[in-house]
Amino acid sequence: MLGKLRSEKPIIHCITNHVVSNFQANGLLALGASPIMGEAPEEAAELAALADAVSLNIGTLNSQSLNSMLIAGKKANALGVPVVLDPVGVGATAFRAAAVNKILAAVEVAVLRCNAGELAAIAGADWQAKGVDAGEGEADIHELARNTAKRWKLIVAVSGELDIVTDGKRVAEIPFGHRVMTSVTGTGCLLSSVVAAFLAVHPEDRFEAAAAAMRYYAIAGEQASAHSELPGDFQTAFLNQLNAMGQNDIDGVIHQKEGVPR
Repeated sequence: MLGKLRSEKPIIHCITNHVVSNFQANGLLALGASPIMGEAPEEAAELAALADAVSLNIGTLNSQSLNSMLIAGKKANALGVPVVLDPVGVGATAFRAAAVNKILAAVEVAVLRCNAGELAAIAGADWQAKGVDAGEGEADIHELARNTAKRWKLIVAVSGELDIVTDGKRVAEIPFGHRVMTSVTGTGCLLSSVVAAFLAVHPEDRFEAAAAAMRYYAIAGEQASAHSELPGDFQTAFLNQLNAMGQNDIDGVIHQKEGVPR
């Protein structure tokens, strides 16, 4: 899947937040994808039509960007282009919550890529989120993820200490990554567009594509942390690792984690 992605260089149309757009574009380029960072409603449908996948992110949401997301999402649906939704801080304000519900109702979202707090807010579970951070609570994230996947008929990909991907039936747990990843703004936002890139080249099984993307990304972060755990240095090392890491590297880390000889 990774080799196919780098060969095909899928176009990812990102309507994302202003805090992370540069990092997100650079991360997609490092991966081997081709980003388009356009959010004007006047061109949203045209850009979605050019794309192999669409990544929607509500981090710096406003009425215009919401309108663009709905236009792009509906156009993508009409053309069979997969859509990933990142509901950044959905539980922080009523505006964000209403926007996410509106997108989910109007657009066929392939993957909901979120953290535990965002998932809990969408599912209506008791959870103490802190702004756009994951926060903490006692809800069963596996159950919330499965139920949300079934309710909206999509894949749920939850990042955290243990990443979880589910289509409501199948569940993949991804035990990779490093805590320094949470010290760099935009790592979650970039992850959502990376998931979109994997979906673009493996549309026949969205669960497999999302799990592969999450696994690749978490392992890249874990490997980059060996170079530095300082946020500034880590960001550079992480982008380099996204570019340099191949399938053999991924397989090697997985085998070591599982205790299987290479």
